[in-house]
Amino acid sequence: MTYVVTEKCIKCKYLDCVEVCPVNCFYEGENMVVINPEECIDCGVCEPECPIEAIQRDIEPGLEKWVELNRTMSREWPKISVSDLPLPDADQWKDVPNKFEKFFSANPGKKKS
Repeated sequence: MTYVVTEKCIKCKYLDCVEVCPVNCFYEGENMVVINPEECIDCGVCEPECPIEAIQRDIEPGLEKWVELNRTMSREWPKISVSDLPLPDADQWKDVPNKFEKFFSANPGKKKS
């Protein structure tokens, strides 16, 4: 089992979760972060840190797509271990549904650590 970052993170990128991770398994894209499922130790400390509940256990129904996306993007994006500010208009996007098809970006984020 592992934790994964889901669609809710897109265009928000709150990074409260990053610094609490004891194994530094977060990777940063242009408009979201992901967790490398092979590195995650299933400790769960990141989940309550996300203010929009974008982090979920991979055992929840319907998360197969997100497990694969987290796995794939963590191979492409830079690893991060230091928190930063969310995207400037994160609060406007936090409750918007169906963001993946319209707004997901496979571009990497800027390496901070």
